[in-house]
Amino acid sequence: MKWVGPIRVSGDAVGGTDEVSVPLATYETPLWPSVGRGARVSTLIEGGIRTVVVDERMSRSVLLEADDAATAYAAWLRITGSREELQAVVATTSRFARLIDLHSEIVGDLLFVRFELTTGDASGHNMVTLASERLMDHILATIPGVRYGSISGNYCIDKKPSAVNGILGRGKNVVTEILIPREIVERRLRTTAKRVETLNTRKNLLGSLLAGSIRSANAHYANMLLGFYLATGQDAANIVEGSQGVTRAEDRDGDLYFSCTLPNVIVGSVGNGKGLPEVEEALTRLGCREDREPGENARRLAVLAAASVLCGELSLLAAQTNPGELMRSHVVLERGESRGDRVQTPPA
Repeated sequence: MKWVGPIRVSGDAVGGTDEVSVPLATYETPLWPSVGRGARVSTLIEGGIRTVVVDERMSRSVLLEADDAATAYAAWLRITGSREELQAVVATTSRFARLIDLHSEIVGDLLFVRFELTTGDASGHNMVTLASERLMDHILATIPGVRYGSISGNYCIDKKPSAVNGILGRGKNVVTEILIPREIVERRLRTTAKRVETLNTRKNLLGSLLAGSIRSANAHYANMLLGFYLATGQDAANIVEGSQGVTRAEDRDGDLYFSCTLPNVIVGSVGNGKGLPEVEEALTRLGCREDREPGENARRLAVLAAASVLCGELSLLAAQTNPGELMRSHVVLERGESRGDRVQTPPA
């Protein structure tokens, strides 16, 4: 694990503008200098990487068996008409959990119900499962014609690629963006805005389309997310849905507009895995153990994760516009020539 940065980040979740180094735990040693190059670019720009938390929720879907499809539909109508009752049930399970939305799918005589909740500073896996269990008990006790199928019906959907999470969101939906002047693009990234825009269209958009990617058009979000998740005590398997997202690159008269949209950043500043000394230190250094309103520390953590993703995505795409740079960097760095605490810039 190494700390990379600082990254200059702005937005409500960080309280204006802040410069923060981030921890990344990885065996892919070129990741540190790659993210470091993007981080240095961010510090050269007023406001750095602008961030917005568009939405936040954690989901769990339950599976109910019904007498027939008509009974399943009638049950769903009853469920949607009793939101206040359901909210009261959720309130008995946690002082932080709050039911915010419901979705359903009916397949024959099976009813899938997706509960979506806010979960304060926790990522919320266990919180929403407990709430869903109590909600299911309530439904079975009050709605005739339905029976227990499973506490999880996979319409959630947890740790698997899907369209539904990209559309409805699971975790924090974070948008990051930066506008990089031409001079910085050419000097620091050794490329041009036009070349990055063209590569992004051909690689991330068209290449991903041909590959059949599910609501994803990016180069390697998973690399940065895994490093960040491991270093901060997150459930690392959530990089499966977390790595869904879309990279945008646009040439604006020589300046480069670059953004990364991540609809499924699943992180928490409290909960399982957070008691380890190394994790506690990382969360404290990131400013995510402060005395704030519930949810604010987790939102800060999410935007720092997303900002790390943008730094690594920007650096990789810039490198791939230049023949040989990517492989040359890997060969040099993975042979140990950059060992030590100092993170170096990949060679041109």
